[in-house]
Amino acid sequence: MQEKTEQLLIATVGFFWAFLMWFSTAAFSTSISSAFTLTTGGLALLASSALWLAPPGRVAAGWAADRFGAHNIFAFILAYSGLMSVASAFAVNYDVLFVERLIVASAGISFVVGIQHVSQWFESHEIGTAEGIYAGTGNAGAGVGALVLPRLYGTNFDQAFLHLGIVALGIAAVYKWRGKAAKDRATAETARANSNLKSTLYVWTRFAAIGLMLAYAMSFGLEIAMNSWLPTYYATGFGDAIGDLGFTSVAAIQTAAGTFAAVQSFNASLFRPFSGYMSDLWQRKGWTPYPFLSAEQGYAPRVHWLFTALCLIIASLCALSVAGYLGVLPLSVVILAGFGICVSFGTGGVFAIVPVMFEERPGVAAGFVGGVSTAGGIVYPLAFGWVPNIHSGYALVAIALFVPFTLFFVWVMRSDRSLAQYGIGSRERWLGPEPEAAPGGDD
Repeated sequence: MQEKTEQLLIATVGFFWAFLMWFSTAAFSTSISSAFTLTTGGLALLASSALWLAPPGRVAAGWAADRFGAHNIFAFILAYSGLMSVASAFAVNYDVLFVERLIVASAGISFVVGIQHVSQWFESHEIGTAEGIYAGTGNAGAGVGALVLPRLYGTNFDQAFLHLGIVALGIAAVYKWRGKAAKDRATAETARANSNLKSTLYVWTRFAAIGLMLAYAMSFGLEIAMNSWLPTYYATGFGDAIGDLGFTSVAAIQTAAGTFAAVQSFNASLFRPFSGYMSDLWQRKGWTPYPFLSAEQGYAPRVHWLFTALCLIIASLCALSVAGYLGVLPLSVVILAGFGICVSFGTGGVFAIVPVMFEERPGVAAGFVGGVSTAGGIVYPLAFGWVPNIHSGYALVAIALFVPFTLFFVWVMRSDRSLAQYGIGSRERWLGPEPEAAPGGDD
């Protein structure tokens, strides 16, 4: 086995299990609600809490991956979240369970660590496909959790949390044992040298990094929000329709709602490698169909592919609201399946660009783009649960938030200047008069 393939496999397995733990709480939302008599607002708060630690945690984890090596940081994240998952199996009351599951959910910060890890092993022409395989397979953990865990454990969420934590500890040991920071010492040292405060602030103030962060908030931020929200949405918004199908008990409704929710997660995961491949394909073919976006950058075709994905996300999200208003459960599930594919186009498209655009600061850039964007996963479920009609939240988010996000993305990516250097303050102001690297990179 080639060494880079082994590293991709380790990262993928680690992220899959981290993602499974991250959203295992959502898989048992109906059981937890029944056990502790939660209101709909309480369920929305529980769904939102899975994302609270992700924005600051991912920023810190991305920096730490550059600084200390991805294999060390990933193993650490799996170890502490696994231990806390075991502890949550023995929680004596809801307050203790809530805090412990909040810490377990921070396993999701491992995403940016794996992004950095994979980028340190693969070349720019194959980075989209490699990152798509890593992230897409890993993201499937949420779908597996929604589909399998309720069937395997019923309403015994404590047993599920115990077993998930034990396996996480084993994966952490393997990651520490077999993982390596980069394909060579020079690559690892470059990332380490660029993990200082000025380099970090430089990335954070680039307009392209902000635009990519908003694009990821529209795709992955939305995906994780839906992972948390959809079981509640289908159990509440289509409760009668689910009951008509013969699902009447708490466990049965939870299983049915989780199955519908898994449609989005599986498609968002399974098609993410395809999205990475499409980004690579557009890059090889030089496709730049939109005249209002730059065609001069070395990675311009990847930007055009991502813009296509953002438009599809807005359209499919509005379609979900329409299906909900019509009250047609089969139509909603079909649209949800297409929605998951559109989301995968966005998530795969973003991280086919980030490691190429910021090639000497992959962890810092991934931490910012993949971290701050997850705040959407906190905000969106609250918006979905806040509106009077549970079906209207999707269209509200699409029009009020995603349209402005996309317009900002277009404004940034229209420039023919070096996008990785275009931002608040010049490169020289932040980094000094260092020589520039090859065109397309951040230095």
